[in-house]
Amino acid sequence: MLVIVAPGQGAQTSGFLTPWLEDPLFAGRLEWLSTVAGLDLAHYGTEADDETIRDTAIAQPLLVGAGLVAALELFPHPADAFAMIGAVAGHSVGELTAAAGARAISGEQAMVLVRERGRAMAQAAAVTPTGMTAVLGGDRDEVLAKIAEHGLTAANDNGPGQVVAAGTLEQLAAFADDAPAKARVMPLKVAGAFHTSHMAPAVDRLSRLARSVSVHDPRTPVVSNRDGRIVHEGSQVLERIVGQIARPVRWDLCLETFTDLGVTGILEMPPAGTLTGIAKRALKGVETFALKTPDQLDAARAFCEKHGERSQIETSPTWRMVVAPTKGTFHLAEEARDRDLLPAGAVIGAIASLRDRVDVPAAHGGQVVEWLVEDGDLVSPGQPLLRLHPEGVL
Repeated sequence: MLVIVAPGQGAQTSGFLTPWLEDPLFAGRLEWLSTVAGLDLAHYGTEADDETIRDTAIAQPLLVGAGLVAALELFPHPADAFAMIGAVAGHSVGELTAAAGARAISGEQAMVLVRERGRAMAQAAAVTPTGMTAVLGGDRDEVLAKIAEHGLTAANDNGPGQVVAAGTLEQLAAFADDAPAKARVMPLKVAGAFHTSHMAPAVDRLSRLARSVSVHDPRTPVVSNRDGRIVHEGSQVLERIVGQIARPVRWDLCLETFTDLGVTGILEMPPAGTLTGIAKRALKGVETFALKTPDQLDAARAFCEKHGERSQIETSPTWRMVVAPTKGTFHLAEEARDRDLLPAGAVIGAIASLRDRVDVPAAHGGQVVEWLVEDGDLVSPGQPLLRLHPEGVL
C-alpha cells in the first residue's frame, strides 16, 4: 500500500526549486501556477532567502505549487497514479496539495485558495504577536498538561515525542522557562500561532470563498488532518481543509490510519524530509522516500511500483460508493435496512471502535445497488460499504 504525503509550512528552504527548474516543462507549469497565485514562485523557490520565504503569504503558495508540479513530473499520466496510490494526505497547507492531487479540486482552485489562505493567515497573525514552539520528547500527558497550563494550544500533534505548542509570544516565553520534564523546546520559524483560535478570521475568509469552489469526490481516499479519518466526499474534503486553519493538526491520527490501511511505503512530495522523518520514527517497518530533487524521479517511480496498490474505491460516472471513514465494527442503521432508496445525507449506520462511534452518512443519496458489508462486520478505513446509483439513473 502506497501513501503519498505533502508537507506543510516550515518545510521550505531557500533554493529548493533550483534543480527542478532546469526542466522546461516543470518551469512552464510553475509559471502557469505563478500566474494563478499572483506570485513569482520560480523566484521565491530559487533566489529568495529563508527569511523571505518564511512569510506565510509566500510560503504557502510556494509549497502547494511545488508539490503539484512535482506530482506531474512523478506521474506524467495521472491515471497511472490512481492505479497505484492507496491514499493521500497533507500536513496543514499540504492538504490542499493532496486534495488537488486526488482531483477533489483543480490545481488552479488550489492555488487561488492557498493564495487567499496565506494572505488571510498572515493578516490574522499580525493582530497579536504569536508563534509556535516544538516540544520534543517528554511524557506525552505531561507535555499536553503543561501546554494547557500556560494557556497554549497543542496545534500540531505529530506523533510520538513531537508536539507543537502555539499561542502568544509571552505565553511561549513562559512555557520555555517552565518546560516539561525531559523535553526539549525549540521555537519554530513561523509567523504566527497557526491552527489555533488566533486564525479564526482566516477561516471566515476562506469559508466565504469556498462556497464558490466546485468540488468532486476524490479519485483516491484522503486522510484528514482533523481526526485521521478517510474522507471521500469532495464537499467534506474542502470543508475540513477550511476549518483546519483554526483547528489542531492531528498527524498522529493520520499515522494511525496509515497503519490501519496497511501502508508499506510513504512517499513525500518536495520539499521532502519532514514527514518521512516522522514516519521513520513512528511507523517501524514502513519504507519511506523523500523526493527532494528531480534526479530521484526514476527511483521514486520504482518505489511507487513496488508499493503501489489500487485503492478499493473505484470511480464511475453512473454510481457512487459510501466508504468507511475509520476502522471498527459496522452497525447497520434500522432506517437504512431493506430500503431501496436513500435520501442525501441519510445515515446508513455507524462504526464503533475503542476510541469512538462514528455515523456513516450517504452524502449523495440514491438507489441502493449493493450492500458490500453486513451488520456486525469489522471494516477498515476506506473500505466500500454501499454502492448507490444517483436517483433517477436506473
